[in-house]
Amino acid sequence: MAQNVIADDHRVARHPMPPARGDRSWLRVGIAVAAVGWGANQFVPLLLMYQAKLGLSAATVQATFGLYALGLMPGLLLGGPISDRVGRRRVMLVALGTSILASVFLVAGGSGLTWLFVGRLIAGIASGAAFSSGAAWIKELSPVGRSGEANSGPRRVTVTVTAGFAGGPLTAGLLAQWAPVPTMVPYLPHLALAVLAVPLIAGTRETRPAHRRGTLLRQLRIPGVGGRRFRTVVVPLAPWVFGSASVALAYLPGLVRDRLGGGVLVFAAVIGALTALAGILVQPLARKVDHPSRPRLIWASLAIVVAGLLVAAAAAKESQPALIVVAAVVLGAGYGCCQVCGLLEVQRLAGPDNLAGLTAAYQAVTYLGFAVPFLLAAAAQIADAVVLLVVLAALACLTLVWTTRAAMFKSALAGLTSNDELRGDQA
Repeated sequence: MAQNVIADDHRVARHPMPPARGDRSWLRVGIAVAAVGWGANQFVPLLLMYQAKLGLSAATVQATFGLYALGLMPGLLLGGPISDRVGRRRVMLVALGTSILASVFLVAGGSGLTWLFVGRLIAGIASGAAFSSGAAWIKELSPVGRSGEANSGPRRVTVTVTAGFAGGPLTAGLLAQWAPVPTMVPYLPHLALAVLAVPLIAGTRETRPAHRRGTLLRQLRIPGVGGRRFRTVVVPLAPWVFGSASVALAYLPGLVRDRLGGGVLVFAAVIGALTALAGILVQPLARKVDHPSRPRLIWASLAIVVAGLLVAAAAAKESQPALIVVAAVVLGAGYGCCQVCGLLEVQRLAGPDNLAGLTAAYQAVTYLGFAVPFLLAAAAQIADAVVLLVVLAALACLTLVWTTRAAMFKSALAGLTSNDELRGDQA
């Protein structure tokens, strides 16, 4: 092959050539990432079903949703650096197997809450490993853009993850509403998709040669995490990625369940699909808005999140399913813009040796947003949903101001440095 010399299926060149235009190898990884994302989100429209079937409180139901984030942390923080060390393919294959195991536990969840907790925890571990290593792999398999910036990778990562996030809840919700055995059948499509993805990954070109330089503990110390831009811009932005999406997916449908009658599962499935679809469709616009030295995409992304939360507050006040749909679309667009923005920031900050690790650190913070529905449900005894959503919108607005100012300070500092260097050259 012209792009790199491969001795066998498990060895790659030490410095593989960048992919050529028209190379679709990234799509194989994208299907696997989408399969894991499908498994992660298929549970969402079933929350209300389990609440009724098992007699669970709203806070307990949201805890099963948020437990996913607890599993994500070790999956993300270990999956990225380990894939830097042993290669992307091995980590992705393990992630697919773990995702399959998670669905098996969730199938058993119809008989007891413990199985749901275990299944969601394992699904989080699988997702963390797949998203961190998969994001780096897709980026490495994506060609450089026309402008010279390799920015197709972040968009493709977001599209593939979001495609799984959309397909999972829509299919599971429809099957739970109308198919027999609603605690088992909704999980079968994910099992089939994940099994299909295994041979695709096994045959995909490896981009990261296995190497054992230093200890794993040393490799877990990710360069760039302590950098000012990462701390002051990327970290505050990150929780709003899935904070916005999870509010639409897991919290809003429950606010109007009394208005939906027997169609509550279908409504929750449609809300999940619309949220994810909006996140996909906004991708091209997000790329056009982005500028390496201006915080345009940062403030635009968070402004959309603020708008979505305010619409959600209005929907809660009026108890209107139609407004819930609008809020879900706006919050989905905010999710998509925030995700692309964060991944582009990480791509600019990371080098080839810490791309997966820094991506994992970023994504670990993004998944803290999955705790938001649980916090809202737990705070229901203190204030009603309208007040809570307005407070959340105010926090998003404060984040907008903080991150924009921090990004502008960094740009101004870079400009002053460039001017000083120019004056030095002229002198």
